Amino acid sequence: MTTDLPLDQVRTLLAVVDEGTFDAAAAALHVTPSAVSQRVKALEQRTGRVLLLRTKPVRPTESGAVLVRLARQMARLERDAYAELGLSGAAGEPTRVSVAVNADSLATWFLGALTRVPQEPRLCFELRREDEGHTATLLREGVVMAAVTSSPDPVPGCTVRALGRMRYRPCAAPEFAARYLDGPLREVLPEAPVVSFDRRDDFQDGFARRLGAGGAAAGRHYVPTSEGFVEAVVAGLGWGMVPQPQAEPLLRAGRLVDFAPDRAVDIPLYWQQWKLDSPALAAVAEAVVATAAEELRNQARAVLPANGRFHSAVDRSPETE
Repeated sequence: MTTDLPLDQVRTLLAVVDEGTFDAAAAALHVTPSAVSQRVKALEQRTGRVLLLRTKPVRPTESGAVLVRLARQMARLERDAYAELGLSGAAGEPTRVSVAVNADSLATWFLGALTRVPQEPRLCFELRREDEGHTATLLREGVVMAAVTSSPDPVPGCTVRALGRMRYRPCAAPEFAARYLDGPLREVLPEAPVVSFDRRDDFQDGFARRLGAGGAAAGRHYVPTSEGFVEAVVAGLGWGMVPQPQAEPLLRAGRLVDFAPDRAVDIPLYWQQWKLDSPALAAVAEAVVATAAEELRNQARAVLPANGRFHSAVDRSPETE
């Protein structure tokens, strides 16, 4: 850290962002709120930029996010240095690794990857659940040090590695399909209720548009968990795009049908992380990439349609439609 950006001021900025208010940051740093305010103002004067939006909770500006990311990287390097010196072990504090991951990956393969991370050095994981199209934002803001994302474009200061493709199947309960989906899909889909993850979820609508079935659905249910989403589709509340690992056993059991078996959608996933020489982060990355190679890439080999016979699926990834 250069004298132009005093370490105590940058750390104070990070504390304000993490704690949400100047008062809470002061308590965490064991200083007065006035001292916190003075440090942040001094840092803003040094950079010539507004670094914080004084909202509740406090939010960093675009310039502030750059310094927050720098502060987290400095803290990460400091903890790694202590670990190599054997100091963190003496304190009994494990290394914390923060990762942004989409809900479907979290529900299907990602936790398995974390179990493959070596037991030493000791790690604790802080997972932030976010749509794969938005996880890169948390990485850019410095909230996390790595992310599973759908973007191949590296966030500044980060590296990117391809993980594979998450395959999704257009599914519905058999009774639902018989009632709502008996006919050309471009005609019947707009009249069928649909399940969405949340109000930002445009996946089902995008699938319908690619089939030529434009327009709003007759009804929409929002279920903001991966497991709950699948359960809602199985219960017949609506149709939805179900991840292959979750769909396959339900298709075999006859609890779901794939109403467009030649229209599977593959979403490419990437691993992005800070450019840091961090043993902890490197260990997590290797486990994630290895697990993805097994779990994701195997999905592209075969698809099980409703009739129970395997066949090759047509790649309907967004960038080729």
